[in-house]
Amino acid sequence: MPNRLDTSSVLEVLKPVQDPELNKSLVDLNMIRNVAIADGNVRFTLVLTTPACPLRQFIVDECERAVKTLPEVKTVSVDVTAETPSQKALPDRAGIDGVKNILAISSGKGGVGKSTVAVNVAVALAQTGAKVGLIDADIYGPNAPMMLGLEGAKITVRQSGAQEVLEPAFNHGVKLVSMGFLIDKDQPVIWRGPMLNGVIRQFLYQVQWGDLDYLIVDMPPGTGDAQLTLAQAVPMAGAVIVTTPQSVALLDSRRGLKMFQQLGVPVLGIVENMSYFIPPDMPEKQYDIFGSAGGEKTAAELQVPLLGCIPLEISLREGGDRGIPIVLAAPESASAKALTTIAQRLAGRVSVAALA
Repeated sequence: MPNRLDTSSVLEVLKPVQDPELNKSLVDLNMIRNVAIADGNVRFTLVLTTPACPLRQFIVDECERAVKTLPEVKTVSVDVTAETPSQKALPDRAGIDGVKNILAISSGKGGVGKSTVAVNVAVALAQTGAKVGLIDADIYGPNAPMMLGLEGAKITVRQSGAQEVLEPAFNHGVKLVSMGFLIDKDQPVIWRGPMLNGVIRQFLYQVQWGDLDYLIVDMPPGTGDAQLTLAQAVPMAGAVIVTTPQSVALLDSRRGLKMFQQLGVPVLGIVENMSYFIPPDMPEKQYDIFGSAGGEKTAAELQVPLLGCIPLEISLREGGDRGIPIVLAAPESASAKALTTIAQRLAGRVSVAALA
């Protein structure tokens, strides 16, 4: 053990402390910075790879424990910040200026709660301090504006040289663009594939996104033009597949998962929504309305992580209808806790992939 209290000795005792997700030394990853020592008081900055790190306190405790083994140490202060790494670039796909990671939230079929997951994950990430944007790419059925409390809002379209630029709407810490801002409430979108592809590219490249840690894309269900356009247009950090436990949904989710793999997009995991029903008057009870453990079995068979299981609660639906996502409206509810955990695990997997 070093017998002097200086910057080198502090870094030396911190070398064995690892990032639990990356399994590498914090010192080697340059996550320990700005070491300052005065009269036995040690202070340094811990730079995490995401503001949503679920193991933040565990890492801080490990650091404090390690430094306190040094002689003459009286107190240890850890300032925590985060620098989200950027996804790896691809030579044949143009990234978006200022956007570090693009994530698709997708499903094999409609009605599984994909948009609910996308909106709540986006808000949960924003709550940690991350800069988050959301593209509502479900052009035929845009409902993210309602879920984010932006129904009736309009986005600004301005001219920048020869190109139109869109200013996203903003609420609950999330920037949003949606077809719902560009059409009347009851107006149907009756388009063929090329027009759909054009508006998705516009949402990607002609929106003033600014600096974002995560740009989440709420995909339409299925394996069609929108998925192909996104996968071929931009480098993606990965995709998340949302399903319910029932067999029909799981069958379609497998097809969606395989589609992203064939397009070279990493599948970061499966989310099982509506895993069980919790009656509001009997919160201690659970009912497997749509079956059980389907997401877990599918994840194991396809060798991808199960990011989490979300129960079906009335408050979850109410939050979407009122424009206050449940991670804000009822953060102590079972579904909000599940969604927050999913957001943290997703952020962790993005960091691991970026730094691999």
